[in-house]
Amino acid sequence: MTILEHIDELRRKRGWSVNSLAMEAMLTQSTLNNLYTRKTEPKISTLRAICDAFGITLSEFFAELEEHTQNGLDAEIQTRVAALSDAQKSALLVLLKGMR
Repeated sequence: MTILEHIDELRRKRGWSVNSLAMEAMLTQSTLNNLYTRKTEPKISTLRAICDAFGITLSEFFAELEEHTQNGLDAEIQTRVAALSDAQKSALLVLLKGMR
């Protein structure tokens, strides 16, 4: 999950439009629209204002982002392993044991 995807997730959970987030964060709507259009990461000052609007700290924002990213990675690994044949699973286990 990217920073913008996480911002979007938090915004949608609150039922806010991009304009609502801009108003709550005291940012211009064009600032947020530019982030979404250009798919760029916000400046730290912009992200801080967004976090303030959500009522969370930057640390909480990044901790949540890390958790979502790790959960997504774990789910993908589980899905891919489940699709393997028994022989492939055995080979994967040998490979993983060799990585210690």
